[in-house]
Amino acid sequence: MNSIAWVHRGVLLTHGLLLAVAVGWQLTTRPGTGGVIVALLTAVPLLLPWPGLLSGKRYTHAWGTLCVMPCLILGIVEAVANPAERLWSGACLFLALLLFAALVLYLRVTRPVPVP
Repeated sequence: MNSIAWVHRGVLLTHGLLLAVAVGWQLTTRPGTGGVIVALLTAVPLLLPWPGLLSGKRYTHAWGTLCVMPCLILGIVEAVANPAERLWSGACLFLALLLFAALVLYLRVTRPVPVP
């Protein structure tokens, strides 16, 4: 298996984990409609690039880095403002940074070779 396939699998795995942690965090710690609304606000941006990520489109991996920002912002705010949820926010921050790095790595690995 080549390096592109490994990086692509890493992107998909990290993306799925971040989605699960972000939604699970909001639904377990915020009861009621508030948790559902925040879960939707973090899940929808992550779901937008999903079809392009599955098919390995390079352009989707590029703009998909921007879809990580709501999870990153939520993780930073909750880590600072809510000490009781630092475990959840730390996991969300770690996975958001890992997904961002995996997306950038995919872009680097699939960079077109310039023709002389």
